[in-house]
Amino acid sequence: MKKLAGLLLLIVGLTLTIGAGANFRYYEAERSITVNITSDDNEFIDLTPLQPYAYLNNGKLTIEMSPNNPNYPGYGDGMSVNTIYVFEEMFNVSNELWENENGDFPVCVQISIGDGVEVFAGDYDNPISGPGTQLQFTVYHDEPVPVGFIFNNTDKEMGAQQVQMSINAVAGACE
Repeated sequence: MKKLAGLLLLIVGLTLTIGAGANFRYYEAERSITVNITSDDNEFIDLTPLQPYAYLNNGKLTIEMSPNNPNYPGYGDGMSVNTIYVFEEMFNVSNELWENENGDFPVCVQISIGDGVEVFAGDYDNPISGPGTQLQFTVYHDEPVPVGFIFNNTDKEMGAQQVQMSINAVAGACE
């Protein structure tokens, strides 16, 4: 009987030892997260206006070719009908993310824009990407990339035209 009780005690001890070992199944904790929302010119992926037609409007990059623009040069009311305008270096895209021991931490920037406007990265005569309504390019730390615009007003009616632009950045170089 003592042998049976000892064997039973040994089995219970082994079971407790194995159960408390590396077979961890559950952990619960609460943590807080702090995110600072900032303007386009102060974020990790920085959008900096370069032309007077580009400015920050309540922290958001705005392109406005009208007398309503607070930086408007003061002549004319906008662009002509049936014309095409090219503006190089409307704004810069900068990568202000940290550097690591292996060098830069690149980001792939993707820009989409609505009908009647095209964008390009780099110089108009030698673009890095574009022109088009969708483009992507890699931005490295401390190497800003200028973005330009092509406004095609062919067959457009006079009056205000609004176009939406979307800018996304993902970790890593573009493929």
